[in-house]
Amino acid sequence: MVMHKSFFEIRYLMDINFVQLTLLFFAGLGAGVINALAGGGSFMTVPLLIFTGLEPTVANATNRLAVWIQCFFGTRKLYMMGYFPKNYCFKVVWPMLAGTLIGAYLLTVIPDETFRKYFAFFMVLMTLVTFFKPASKIQQTDVGFTGKSLAVNYFIYFFIGIYIGFIQAGVGFMIIAASVISGLGMVRANAVKMFLNLSAATISLIIFFYAGKVLILPALAMGAGMSLSAVIASGMSVKVSDVFLKRLVSVVILIFAVLLLVTK
Repeated sequence: MVMHKSFFEIRYLMDINFVQLTLLFFAGLGAGVINALAGGGSFMTVPLLIFTGLEPTVANATNRLAVWIQCFFGTRKLYMMGYFPKNYCFKVVWPMLAGTLIGAYLLTVIPDETFRKYFAFFMVLMTLVTFFKPASKIQQTDVGFTGKSLAVNYFIYFFIGIYIGFIQAGVGFMIIAASVISGLGMVRANAVKMFLNLSAATISLIIFFYAGKVLILPALAMGAGMSLSAVIASGMSVKVSDVFLKRLVSVVILIFAVLLLVTK
C-alpha cells in the first residue's frame, strides 16, 4: 500500500530558514493587496514557491493554505462592514464546491511538469481576462434569482469550481466578472470572491493534506502577510482605482509565466 507523506513535511520544516520565511511573508503582503483590490496575487506567490524549490503541484497546494488564511480574515472584514451578499453567496457556493472536488482531485494526479505548463498558460489567459473584466455602477446589496438565472449561475460556478480546485490563481477575475454581471457592485463582488475562495480552499485543503501536498511553514508565513494586507486593503477597496494596479499585475504575471516555461 502506498503511504502518503505527512502534511507536516518534516524535511521542508528543517530546510527552510528565517530569511526565506521573511521573504515569503513580504511576498504575502504584496499578494494580499493585489488579491483584495484586483485579483491574481497567487500568480505571483505560486511561482515564488516553485522558484524556492517546491514541486509545482506542492507549491500550488501549499499556496491554498495561505489563501485560506487571507480569505478568512478578508471575508470577516467585509462582512463586518456590511458588504456581504448572503443570498448570492449561499446560492452559488454549492455548485462551485462540487466543481472544486473534481479540480482538486486532478491536481493530485497530474504530473508536476504538465501542471507547470498548464499553470503558465492560465497565467497568460487570466492576464488577458483582466482587460475585459466588466465594470458596473450598479450597487445592489444582494441578488435575487429567477429559475433561469439560478440555472445559468449554477452552470457557470460549477466550471469555476473545477478551475479553482485545479489552478485557483486568477479565479478572482472570473468570480468578480460573474458577480458584477449578476448585478453586484465591485465591493460586494470582492466579498463574494473572498467567501468563495475561502469555501473552495477548505474543500481543496482536505484533499491536498491527505495527498501530502501541503507544507505548513511556507503557507503560514505567506498567509500571515496575506491576511494582514487583506484586512487593510479590503477597507480601501471602495476608494482605490485598480487601473494602474491591473497593468502592473499583468506585467509581473507575464514575466513569471515566461520564467515558468523557460526554467527547470
